[in-house]
Amino acid sequence: MGRPKKDMLPGEELEKMAEKIMAEAKKRGISESYFFQTTFERYQMQLEILKKLAKAIREQETLVSKTYVKDRENIVVNPAISEYNKTATAANGTVATLVKIISSVNEGKGSEPGESMKQFLTM
Repeated sequence: MGRPKKDMLPGEELEKMAEKIMAEAKKRGISESYFFQTTFERYQMQLEILKKLAKAIREQETLVSKTYVKDRENIVVNPAISEYNKTATAANGTVATLVKIISSVNEGKGSEPGESMKQFLTM
């Protein structure tokens, strides 16, 4: 008896959200920033990788057989699971970097620390 599976947002919804983030970045004047652009692009790539890995995990077994020298087989955890976890961790770090980039826009302009990010997230 496992946990009920949460439905992920469809690709179209995620694309709309990405467009919304880019529109807000333009409004804030950071959309042309090299660091924003490369970090945002990296995050989108990580999401694509995560989607493909998640699909592979769903379609394959959790435990797989790995053949070593002399045709000896061993049961191991599906490597896609560890790659998914590594990519998810990296994506979380990328999001943290995006948050810092976005939050730094209004720093020094009389706003409280983190205030611009709160406004950005409630768009």
